[in-house]
Amino acid sequence: MKSGLETSSPSATAAASLVPDRASSPRPGFEENFYEQFVPELLASYAMVGGLNNRDAQNLPSTKAVGQICESLLQLLLPGFHDDASVHQGTLAELTRERISIVGIQLEDQVRKSVRLGDPKKPTGRTPPILRQFFHSLGGVRDLLRTDIEAAYEGDPAALYSEEIILSYPFIEAIAIQRLAHLLYAAGAPIIPRMMTEWAHRRTGIDLHPGAKIGSHFFIDHGTGVVIGETCHLGNHVKLYHGVTLGARSFARDAAGNVVKGGKRHPSVGDHVIIYPNSTILGGETVIGANSSIGANVFLMHSVPPDSLVVYEEKQLVIRDKSARQNEAPLDWVI
Repeated sequence: MKSGLETSSPSATAAASLVPDRASSPRPGFEENFYEQFVPELLASYAMVGGLNNRDAQNLPSTKAVGQICESLLQLLLPGFHDDASVHQGTLAELTRERISIVGIQLEDQVRKSVRLGDPKKPTGRTPPILRQFFHSLGGVRDLLRTDIEAAYEGDPAALYSEEIILSYPFIEAIAIQRLAHLLYAAGAPIIPRMMTEWAHRRTGIDLHPGAKIGSHFFIDHGTGVVIGETCHLGNHVKLYHGVTLGARSFARDAAGNVVKGGKRHPSVGDHVIIYPNSTILGGETVIGANSSIGANVFLMHSVPPDSLVVYEEKQLVIRDKSARQNEAPLDWVI
């Protein structure tokens, strides 16, 4: 059995290349081979503490590879918008054939690793139907993205061009990857869908679970801090602002005290709903009726009927004339 620490491995070679030349770099206070004394303790941890290391790492999906796949899929969905050079109509067919073949093989490799988790050598036969369903649905994802771009243009007076939205609005990248990941999630691919949406999460600050069902004409204005949970159902023409959370309440537990997996845990949102900044809506039984508006900073754990306006009334907000407060102690804050 290989230890995974052989210096001839690519990772070990890469690590060795980062070590400075001891002859040209004096290290006062550090004897030769100083760090080797810590190796036995760490190796003992590898043997005793399971779940944190995988000695057959080649059998796990790669976060780097999945990120590259996401980049390539965005090129397929939005040709010319994720390219350094122009994409001309005359070369589009050939370029598309080349790209779909490359990304298909890359995704095939990652999906095959994901479906073999637990038994890396076992052929499952699950990968071809997953990828067939996925690539067959790419045109439908483009149709939905077109409606999302339209919703952004209509919903943001600062948007002047659709090109501006595609190139600079973080929500477009987040929802594009979520819609792609949702295809794989629905087809039964493990892990890869979540890796894809977390790749987008790191880049955009928008956390969209691949299991969430999101209708057409979806728009997140600004976007930062938005969270949409796995079992959310969002209708058409839903608009969210930054900081909105569609999350779960406390989790059910079984007789042994373990969290019960699955089940509807997150809210459902009807058509033509607007949810303003920093509002939190929780619970699998919570339904926001169609044509409703949820004001900023609202906390909800129960349903509201269609055509509702949900706001906190300003009972303690005070606005005073500063010039009339000359005889009072000055208000001063340091943040």
